[in-house]
Amino acid sequence: MNTAFLWHNGRIKPWAEATVHVSTHALHYGSSVFEGERVYATPNGPAYFRLADHTQRLFESARVYDIAIGYSEDEISTACLELIRANGMRSAYVRPIVFRGAGGLGVLPKQGAPVEVAIMALDWGAYLGEAIEKGADVCVSSWHRPAPNTLPSWAKAGGNYLSSQLIAAEARRGGYDEGIALGHNGLLSEGAGENLFLVKKGKLLTPPTSAGILAGITRDSVIALAADLGLTLEERDLPREALYSADEIFMTGTAAEITPVRSVDRKTVGRGEPGPITRALQQAFFGLFDGRTEDRRGWLEYVDKEASRAVALDREDQDAAIRGRTTSSTAVVPDREDQQAAIHGRTTSSTAVVPDREDQQAAIHGRTPQKEPASMEVSA
Repeated sequence: MNTAFLWHNGRIKPWAEATVHVSTHALHYGSSVFEGERVYATPNGPAYFRLADHTQRLFESARVYDIAIGYSEDEISTACLELIRANGMRSAYVRPIVFRGAGGLGVLPKQGAPVEVAIMALDWGAYLGEAIEKGADVCVSSWHRPAPNTLPSWAKAGGNYLSSQLIAAEARRGGYDEGIALGHNGLLSEGAGENLFLVKKGKLLTPPTSAGILAGITRDSVIALAADLGLTLEERDLPREALYSADEIFMTGTAAEITPVRSVDRKTVGRGEPGPITRALQQAFFGLFDGRTEDRRGWLEYVDKEASRAVALDREDQDAAIRGRTTSSTAVVPDREDQQAAIHGRTTSSTAVVPDREDQQAAIHGRTPQKEPASMEVSA
């Protein structure tokens, strides 16, 4: 389902008015860079998750390919906020994209060839559907990620995702939800559109950023949340067989969020369901959007800052009246004992992250329950 408006080359316009010429350089040569961002419904109104970090990475990707964006980082972030307000959205998946426009054919764009910038906002639920609750069935792909010094994996560029298409298509043909790629050296790299985490004997393991992966923002967030929970994490090279002996596996990305893996190559992971560490991290992550986890790093950027501040103050006054004492604006954080109990597999009142019903699942994840658009696919 398309939204009413998008942002294109400096202004908000109706969706149907955003058109490009068939000679657009990016269409022929993959010369685009982009981001995938989430807006979550929170008690204080819609909020972007790590908007400034996404915008910064967009500019870093453009710098790698010498693409001059023509706007400042602040202007792009402001446009992202304006687009959500224009569409009146409570939650969204947002796609800023920068691409070389129509300026003649040839691998190297002509001097002065135009660069176009667009931002789309879509209603989008869980990228891999019910797998976010039940776990995904994945396979190791026969396609490998490119070797270092071939394609820059840290740049989120359109051309890089041709590799992802091969990995994902092979997985779907085999009846899997997603594919995992090995690097040029035969060691674990990442999913088609997600970073990869394993749990072994209570320790988190993840391939390093030198393993041909995109240095994901959700990946970075999970590493920080894991430290908050007192979990040990190691970034290291991992062989393929580590997947088959892991106690838990999950994938991360803006679109995938934190998606558990229940089987690899039809070999069951753990007990064939999301494990306690995966659940604890899901709880901490999604808790950022309903107040259970304190946003002490300032990751949330509210679409309407004044309205969110007023709501927060009003809620603070109500809480003070109910409790009969002055309260601060600190967000409610899950009890440390409950978090540790969840990690060690004990049942607590806060262990369950996602209710069974689909509409409740969307709501608790900070998304407005919607029917998913059938016409578009989204990568992390």
